[in-house]
Amino acid sequence: MIQILGKTNIDFLGKKYIALGLSCIMIILGLFAIFQIQIGKANLGVDFAGGLSLQIRFSQSITLPEVRAVLEKVGIKDADIQELPTEKKILIKLKKQQEGIQDTIEKALKENLSAKEPIIESITEIGPKIGERTKRDALFAILAATAGILIYIAIRFKFHFSIGATLATFHDVMAVLGIFYILDKEINLIFISALLTIAGYSLTDTVVVFDRIRENLGKVAKGTMTLEALMNKSINEVLSRTIVTSFTTLMAAVALFFFGGEVLHDFALAMILGILVGTYSSIFVASPVVLLLGKNSLIKR
Repeated sequence: MIQILGKTNIDFLGKKYIALGLSCIMIILGLFAIFQIQIGKANLGVDFAGGLSLQIRFSQSITLPEVRAVLEKVGIKDADIQELPTEKKILIKLKKQQEGIQDTIEKALKENLSAKEPIIESITEIGPKIGERTKRDALFAILAATAGILIYIAIRFKFHFSIGATLATFHDVMAVLGIFYILDKEINLIFISALLTIAGYSLTDTVVVFDRIRENLGKVAKGTMTLEALMNKSINEVLSRTIVTSFTTLMAAVALFFFGGEVLHDFALAMILGILVGTYSSIFVASPVVLLLGKNSLIKR
């Protein structure tokens, strides 16, 4: 393992109440964002808010910047565009259904990309019922992932550890969701996939810390160290590994943010936020929760 830090002795758990207070604020912000999403006042994507979906076929390969440039010429700037390169097709999703918008798009494409012979193959209306069902499915996916984490950690460690890991993961998801709401970023299915990825990343980092705590628990049983001191020692022992892992993952997310194109821009931003928040929570949320909930039972171990 690459060591970028020497032996550290930072009192992380000494700041647990300050950290947990900050985390509560982030969770409340995330819950408020969920409420705003539910009543339709957040910046929802087409999949959640409803709209119009157009599938367009071309005779030659087409790129997203070419299509986006044409749409911007006719004043359409908030379209969600997806590429189907193997089929030479483009999928355009619009939140606002203006009268005759499909005719405007078809005319603009034929005038500006006539050599590639654009043809609208299908037009699908995404109504409010479909949007509501998609929101329910997305919420179910997040809840199912959280339940899976609870069960996995409870089996691998002890129940108190599962509560800490689950709260840390829930905290990460709520924090990123709340930040996206404040930034007025679009909440869509790509963002939901980012939240699920963040949950998995956060869990991995938390498990590393928990593994080291479990390895050191014998020292508590022997009375040579308090549980809080042991947890601090364990976090410090894996701190270098945590920083190296987070930094390398962060570099990949930053590269996607700057060079991945507009489609991956918000996904990469969510990942950057998730990596930072996830690293914070594995240190300042998961372990303090375990300490507060399971102090007596862990000492008896």
